[in-house]
Amino acid sequence: MLNDMITYFQSNSSMYWLYVGQHIGLSLTALGAAFILAFSLAYWASRHQLSRQMIFFLAQGLRVIPSLAVLFIMIPFLGVGRTPALLALVFLALPPLIMNMTLGFMEVPAVLKETGLAMGMSSGQLFKRVTLPLALPHILTGIKLALVEIIASATLATYIGAGGLGSLIVTGLGLYRMDLLVIGGGSVAILSLFSLILMDYLVKVSEKS
Repeated sequence: MLNDMITYFQSNSSMYWLYVGQHIGLSLTALGAAFILAFSLAYWASRHQLSRQMIFFLAQGLRVIPSLAVLFIMIPFLGVGRTPALLALVFLALPPLIMNMTLGFMEVPAVLKETGLAMGMSSGQLFKRVTLPLALPHILTGIKLALVEIIASATLATYIGAGGLGSLIVTGLGLYRMDLLVIGGGSVAILSLFSLILMDYLVKVSEKS
């Protein structure tokens, strides 16, 4: 099998890196879109209890829907390709982002906010100088969890023609090629592990600062 893997890289290195680029691009795009949406929802939820309960209920509901099911549900409306895969990954990323961001915003001590207002800070200044820095560890934790889930689940995007490293896994399954399965699955595992290590480091740095 090792010889088969070496042969694959010798003959298909450009295609392999294309799959890697597609996988990373899809994952980061989904994370960025989910972050923008989750940030707004989490900040609103942290300030309004009724809205928080509704948003948490929706977020928990998204957690129980398999991402593959979301992909196939969107096919009649959006067809196949990158767009439905992107939306499915956004839905997958929202729960950990919303939960951790809301927790981060809510754990900022009220006395610090009151002190900032007493010093003449505007709402925007208070958010940038007090709330956001103190909530940052929770925000980064949410990004970490969401990113790892996205990278792992992006392999399913292959089933609707969105490309990525899942193409190697699906091809390996169809052709009974163990080398392709190992290359595809191993690459996804390496990307997930790298993301986890990087985000853990950033979380620790934010906690110290």
